[in-house]
Amino acid sequence: MAIDERNIEVIDDIMVRILRKKTPQQRLAVAFSLWTSAKRQLSNYLRAEHPSWSDSKIQKEVAKRLSHGTVCKSLSERKDGYAEWQLVEKNKC
Repeated sequence: MAIDERNIEVIDDIMVRILRKKTPQQRLAVAFSLWTSAKRQLSNYLRAEHPSWSDSKIQKEVAKRLSHGTVCKSLSERKDGYAEWQLVEKNKC
């Protein structure tokens, strides 16, 4: 496989073959697992770096970072304990 230095994300040929054999649903499940893992790792990192932050503050910062800044403030705390997020234009955060 020739590597194009302008492309940061290079997938190994073997991985390409494996992913092409998966159904769309399986590929979506893989992507969701990767996103969930990234969210968990970021949450743990932020807790370690900012031990004084509340769970709500951690959730807000994780949402902000994973959405590239498009999610920037909490609408409300729901009865089930989850926060609801307001989607806004990036330049209005």
